[in-house]
Amino acid sequence: MTLEIIGLIAITFSLIVGAIFILVAGIGLLKLNDSMARLHAPTKAGTVGIGAFLMASMIHSYTFGEGSMHELLIMGFIFVTAPVSANFMAKVNIHRRACDKPPEPPRDTTWSTLDVPEVDREIEDVTP
Repeated sequence: MTLEIIGLIAITFSLIVGAIFILVAGIGLLKLNDSMARLHAPTKAGTVGIGAFLMASMIHSYTFGEGSMHELLIMGFIFVTAPVSANFMAKVNIHRRACDKPPEPPRDTTWSTLDVPEVDREIEDVTP
């Protein structure tokens, strides 16, 4: 096997994986009924699909040309900005009250301190 054949196999594999993830992202964007649930499809599966497409492009440029690093910059930009934009969209949905607000955490003074609840103090006294 020559380097070109191995490159073609890697390119084909990356394109198939990318197409599957983009298809899953598109189906999730259309089928999920809640706006908060719809955020996960394009930000998670779409980002991985685009990353696979960019990987195929990078493999192709190194196998059949002189090589290019532009794809790494694009991939880094997408992997950094997709979660941030999803976070902003989720905050807008919560602010507009377009979705159910998460429940309030219980009021407890022991979760982040070294205070021990009274029930645990009794157990602590019993053990030698």
